[in-house]
Amino acid sequence: MNDKTILGHNQPENQDQLKQYTLIIYVLYAVSIIVGLTCIAAIIMNYIKRDEVQGTWLASHFEWQIKTFWVTLIAGVIGFVLSFILIGIPILLAATIWFIYRIVKGLIVFNDNKPIGDGWF
Repeated sequence: MNDKTILGHNQPENQDQLKQYTLIIYVLYAVSIIVGLTCIAAIIMNYIKRDEVQGTWLASHFEWQIKTFWVTLIAGVIGFVLSFILIGIPILLAATIWFIYRIVKGLIVFNDNKPIGDGWF
């Protein structure tokens, strides 16, 4: 077995840097709940380093983060448009709760050094 292969996952030379990078992205998403625009920096960072994490357990976290961003953005736009007829308010609330849940769950699984599932929850 190659020294870079642990538990069936490829371990790149810069594993610690990629872990720190992934954590920073989670923090940017979490801060965006209050600040808002930090999620733009986070999604850009996701796409910049996406190829580097392929084949590692961190790749699942990148996919999780990217999916969280895009689904929340789409739900937010739909909720905003529909808020003028009051249907959008529950959509915005649900999207916010879902976003917070996904960031918290992602951080917990990340902290355990494990890949995260591909589901919606």
